Amino acid sequence: MTDSFVVVGGDAAGMSAASKAKRDDPDLEVVVFEKGEWVSYGACGLPYYVKGEIQSLEALVSVTPEEFREERDIDLRTGQEVVEIDPDAGTVTAEPVDGGESIVQPYDHLLIATGAEAIAPPIDGTDREGVYTLGSMSDGKELREYVARARSQETFQQPDRGPACQHLEECAGPVAVVGGGYIGIEMAEALAANGFEVNLFQRGDRVLKGFSEATSEAVADHLREEDVLVHLGADVLELAGDDAVETVVTDDGRIDVEMVLLGTGVRPRTALATDAGVELGPTGAIATDAYRETNVPDVYAAGDCAEATHTVTGEPVYVPLALTANRHGRAVGQTVAGTPTEGGSVAGTAAIKAFDVEAARTGIVDHEEATAAGFDPVTKTIDANSRAGYYPAGGTVTITLTADRETGRVLGASLVSEYGEGAVHRSHAIVGALAEEATVFDLENYDLAYAPPFNTTWDPVLVAAKVLSGALR
Repeated sequence: MTDSFVVVGGDAAGMSAASKAKRDDPDLEVVVFEKGEWVSYGACGLPYYVKGEIQSLEALVSVTPEEFREERDIDLRTGQEVVEIDPDAGTVTAEPVDGGESIVQPYDHLLIATGAEAIAPPIDGTDREGVYTLGSMSDGKELREYVARARSQETFQQPDRGPACQHLEECAGPVAVVGGGYIGIEMAEALAANGFEVNLFQRGDRVLKGFSEATSEAVADHLREEDVLVHLGADVLELAGDDAVETVVTDDGRIDVEMVLLGTGVRPRTALATDAGVELGPTGAIATDAYRETNVPDVYAAGDCAEATHTVTGEPVYVPLALTANRHGRAVGQTVAGTPTEGGSVAGTAAIKAFDVEAARTGIVDHEEATAAGFDPVTKTIDANSRAGYYPAGGTVTITLTADRETGRVLGASLVSEYGEGAVHRSHAIVGALAEEATVFDLENYDLAYAPPFNTTWDPVLVAAKVLSGALR
């Protein structure tokens, strides 16, 4: 009898697993349940769709449902929500979202890839009209439609509407973005680029908390240069109004707005798993072994609902990123097809663009986090030219590099530069150092490529390593 592999969730981890399993074992019955209508899409591209750089939602889809069904022979069932997993019987129960009879599907292997959901912060009024999140394709569609409506209104022609509009020929808003992380900053850019007066509220004392202070300050300064009103240390208490949101109330005052975007992070969707007896780890996401298998035999978890192992600490970590989901899903597919494959660790490597600035981070930069993991962190921040001084282009790359005082082991880095000047691609060398458990003494001798249009003879990464190794010596 043919084995069956059932996948719950049709995005990055789920469809990577389904595709790899079917490719490696064409006789395997592969069934995927997806609650929504969209599968295998690039959610990271949604801010750029709202901005208008990407013209259609369909452009974000990597593989269409029809291609999965017809070309990859995967039994993809969209519009069906799995409501129960019965590990004893080896079945899942799914219900059509538009009504109808439930379906009981047997499985030999099961992957839970239920993803993450946007966190609704403890703020009064988040259910008011005009308050948005950006966690799905439908969210992106609604925001794009809002932008189009606002741009078509007569109120758009008001250059003196507020302080962020003083340099704009056309201006709408004001609007608010709550949260200074990835989504918050990307959406601040998307809205400002469309002529909105944007207020960005961050509860903490800096944006991009997982990056270095130098990176955070550079990004915040550039947001202000682009007329985004950055409110740091702003604890939003209420989104006030009648039916629709009208005012953001903080512990420091009130600002009238016409729309609010909540970008306060995500949390793993785990209810389906826990109801089936699947254990969560210390991060609150689903715990797995190196092969992504849970405590329940033949039940796996991957993607934004599951934990991973940190490259530097070796401890469980929750880092919901696209590459991790794809990589771990692919590993599960290989495993259920007969070739046990580890998912691999993660360093929390990430990048962001904010108008004309790019930033990247990897590993551990925060000293409290490093100390809690048993290290004695030492950090240096350097500024270096991105290209040869005589080359007619270029800018500055700022790198914050952290290492362990006793061993010299590289722990992490945060980088920022003008867009196109290499902060992101330079972070890749440091990712390699983390994976190899290299020291800064090793890193300063990396044989990095050199040519005047791309960097200086001593690449900024090498400069940072030299400065930090000198401090350690």
